[in-house]
Amino acid sequence: MNEKQDIMVPKNLAISESGFLFSPSNGESFTLNELGIWIFKLLQSGKNKKDVLNAIISNYDIDEKYAEYDLEDFLFQLENFSLINRK
Repeated sequence: MNEKQDIMVPKNLAISESGFLFSPSNGESFTLNELGIWIFKLLQSGKNKKDVLNAIISNYDIDEKYAEYDLEDFLFQLENFSLINRK
């Protein structure tokens, strides 16, 4: 997809394979479930929101409307805790 990256993940965030997410800038830690880990890694790799949404739809049996709603909710939570920055 040629759309610009619209979500930036700070480079100093570390995530383990088990979903433990650590922000060294403020010392906070979070735990992500399997889907959250997968989405977060897609964002870290530079995928934009549309790419992530398409990946969710093609890998899970979910309607686009519900997938978009759930993704937006997850992104809002990540942004609320300063784990991503949106353009």
